[in-house]
Amino acid sequence: MKTQIISVDGNNIDKDVMRRAGEIIKKGGLVAFPTETVYGLGGDALKEESSGKIYRAKGRPSDNPLIVHICRMEDLPYLVEEVPDTARRLADAFWPGPLTMILRKSDKVPRTTTGGLDTVAVRMPMHRAALAFIEAAGGYVAAPSANISGKPSPTLARYVAEDMDGRIDMILDGGEIGIGLESTIVDLTGEVPVILRPGYITKEMLEGVLGKTEVDKALSDSSPAQPPRAPGMKYRHYAPKGELTIISGRQEQVVEEINRRAREKRQQGEKVGVIGTEDSVEYYIADSVKCAGTRKDENTIAKALYRILREFDDEGVTVIYSESFGEPEGSGIGQAIMNRLFKAAGHHIEYV
Repeated sequence: MKTQIISVDGNNIDKDVMRRAGEIIKKGGLVAFPTETVYGLGGDALKEESSGKIYRAKGRPSDNPLIVHICRMEDLPYLVEEVPDTARRLADAFWPGPLTMILRKSDKVPRTTTGGLDTVAVRMPMHRAALAFIEAAGGYVAAPSANISGKPSPTLARYVAEDMDGRIDMILDGGEIGIGLESTIVDLTGEVPVILRPGYITKEMLEGVLGKTEVDKALSDSSPAQPPRAPGMKYRHYAPKGELTIISGRQEQVVEEINRRAREKRQQGEKVGVIGTEDSVEYYIADSVKCAGTRKDENTIAKALYRILREFDDEGVTVIYSESFGEPEGSGIGQAIMNRLFKAAGHHIEYV
């Protein structure tokens, strides 16, 4: 299969390109497309064979649910048994945007799309090119991140191509992604909303709309026994090729410890990478030192994280040390950053 790569501009939609991309989906093919979070790998959410193609292209376990992307609020009732008031309130506040809601699915959604579950994950992305593509594809696009399962999610089309060239029909190249972390996932099927995956839409923001909101305890469990209720809950995710360790503590001690470890690993022949911030990168000594942004604006760290992990892969880095940016059970966007970093490190965090 030859994968076409076509540039798209959310501010100047090429209707012919979108029509061609939409036809691929309608015929059962796969198209990678930009969203405001990461690049998605799209197929027809209502066709069992399309979901199967997505799983095979990614090497993704079939019990890992896919997110159905829509472009109009009026399309939501088709996918679910009912649209609760909580969903309408969240949609009014955050859609289009980086929020996925889990609801009871209708019989129109095949279980291959939902990982065998009776629930379906739905979101309406903010990216204009994504919305135009979804509309051209028929309105219901199932899409996980457009990467080989387990690797860092792509925030640039060249990393989509690196993983998916020859596996899918088309890549819509929308440039660098704005947010850089996957959407927040909130389960609305119980009495109290439960966050299954943290993201840009924080617990505090959700509580501002719905009141009490809980965080699923499985987020801090490295081996949950139950099938995953949402993408990213069970399997190893976001991981670079190099072995990643998070070092947490006071900045001076973290710098000293990372430099000590980096020196030892380099003497053993390893190629060492370090992730720091504007306040600390000048103090590190390693083969590759990356600045993730500034702690004064954690959104910069969120945007840079996956790109940095991919760059380390490009450079052949074999051992990676990263500063901690909070705790996986923390608050705000920092919670989402640490959730992804924690998984990328295989839950390997050390305190100094």
